[in-house]
Amino acid sequence: MELFDLIKALILGFVEGMTEFAPVSSTGHMIIVDDMWLRTEEFLGKYSANTFKIVVQLGSILAVVVVFWKRLFSLIGLYQGDVTDGKMSERFNLLHVIIGMLPAVIIGFAFKDFIDDHLFSVKTVIWALVAGAILMIAADKLGPKKPRITSLDQITYRQALAIGLVQCLSLWPGFSRSGATISGGVLFGLNHKTAADFTFIMAVPIMAGASLVSVMKNFDEMTAAHLPFYIIGFVSAFIFALISIKFFLKLIDKIKLTPFAIYRLVLAAVLAWVVF
Repeated sequence: MELFDLIKALILGFVEGMTEFAPVSSTGHMIIVDDMWLRTEEFLGKYSANTFKIVVQLGSILAVVVVFWKRLFSLIGLYQGDVTDGKMSERFNLLHVIIGMLPAVIIGFAFKDFIDDHLFSVKTVIWALVAGAILMIAADKLGPKKPRITSLDQITYRQALAIGLVQCLSLWPGFSRSGATISGGVLFGLNHKTAADFTFIMAVPIMAGASLVSVMKNFDEMTAAHLPFYIIGFVSAFIFALISIKFFLKLIDKIKLTPFAIYRLVLAAVLAWVVF
């Protein structure tokens, strides 16, 4: 594999890490950058390139584990000290996470082939950017002015399921997992910061599982020569995600979702002008 090919992995890792936690769709941005510029499909193959776009997100997910390690470890009984809100979790537990991720897992398994074959393109991402932006604006406009849920420990199982159902929209590349789940959380009574916290914690098992399934499905398409590309993309995503995650969590409660929605609409308009 040539040096410039490895630089492409670094660039895609940067795009993933810097956009994973903003509701703008990291996968959508990687598809845009890749299809319109880097064209990794030419040397990785279609399915290996699609798998990379999913697996590289594990770098960002590892950043989530680093930032939320107390809360995550407390969910599985490996940490007994104080969690991020200064007290042990009495209500938020592993069942909330399972309920929240289950709908997307079921739908993802059922439509994995369709998603791989038909939704990984710039044209479908354009429509997803617009649809996600509409949902985000609706959440800011229709969500309660004074949210009842201001910490993870106040989330009910019913709210976790409702957010999980909205998360299914993020299986459409370009829609944005964080955009869908934060919007869903806000619509169902969470403040933006708590919705973001739940989104990132729920992302750990669901993205790890999605990566494993994608690797197993496309294993025959991958070769040892692809490994350096995957490793560089993973490390790059991890480093840049660490930089961006804390900044986003401080920002989201201040500016809400609408500025990100406007960015998505502008990006979609530019892309539509270029593509169509």
